Amino acid sequence: MASVDMSVRGAGIFGLSVAWAAVKAGATVELVDPNGVASGASGGIVGALAPHVPENWNPKKQFQLESLLMAQDYWADIADVSGKDPGYSRAGRIQPIEIAGLQLAKDRAHGAQMLWQGRATWDVISDAEGWDIPSTSGFFVKDTLSAHIHPRQACHALAAALQARGVSFVSDPQAAAKATVWATGAAGLAAVSKGQPRIMGQGIKGQAALFALDKRGAPQAFVNTLHMIPHVDGTVAIGSTTEREFDDPFDTDALLDEVIARARTAVPELAHAPVIQRWAGLRPRARSRAPMLGAWPDKPGHYIANGGFKIGFGMAPKIGEVMADFVLNGVDRIPQGFHVADNF
Repeated sequence: MASVDMSVRGAGIFGLSVAWAAVKAGATVELVDPNGVASGASGGIVGALAPHVPENWNPKKQFQLESLLMAQDYWADIADVSGKDPGYSRAGRIQPIEIAGLQLAKDRAHGAQMLWQGRATWDVISDAEGWDIPSTSGFFVKDTLSAHIHPRQACHALAAALQARGVSFVSDPQAAAKATVWATGAAGLAAVSKGQPRIMGQGIKGQAALFALDKRGAPQAFVNTLHMIPHVDGTVAIGSTTEREFDDPFDTDALLDEVIARARTAVPELAHAPVIQRWAGLRPRARSRAPMLGAWPDKPGHYIANGGFKIGFGMAPKIGEVMADFVLNGVDRIPQGFHVADNF
């Protein structure tokens, strides 16, 4: 049996990103997923890459900032190597401001100026920048740190880049590995929870919809608690629900109908745009609510990269880099609150 430096289990965004960082560091990698690329939550349709608000700063927000700032060059590199478009666009985000929240929005602009290192801005503006969105105050927040991506396109572009660098994609392990990284989503959280006094995390159902509406070039919008993503292929994705209790994790139902109705009320342009796809799936949320990274306790040579939940694509460039360094070199740059041990 052949040997590799790293076996990555799971071809979702975390597994693909860890594999990519390892390959760039010179490691040999085998990627194992019996269901194929982006078969779980990473095969969704929304793709909002949005930061936390610039206040009450903590290690999680700092890590996310660094990853979002890496993303433009990261995805450009993937596109160059793979020859495929990941659907990435750093076009920012628009959000209407209620009258009562106007001063807070202005205060956060000062926080962004300091905390975002001058590399992105948070501004209060009077223009919705291509969207027909009502605002009770007449103003909107526009931040230039937010971006959006097409999740499936991004995963398949990343997979193609890995294949171009010689990585094998297999349904069952074919090589002896010096280290194994488990990036297996909701099923992986259930596996690591087995035998523990409390669950390490769980799958949270989300439902989303895709509209035939061409808003290419517009920023993403955040309206009525919904993300609205103008994909580069001329569609708009909206979502999603957050469901801890459900009967079928992969079935869309009346809850998505409510989301669609809310979106059409909030954005008049969507009222007559047809829904061309409905999606439901399980997004992995670790108990700590931060991504769960590090060594798998009591399993030498095995590591965990899981718990992306709603911010997996935004965190992925930095998580791949940090996990590859941890597994290959023993260098621990995993931030406070992200360690596997923080979930026990």
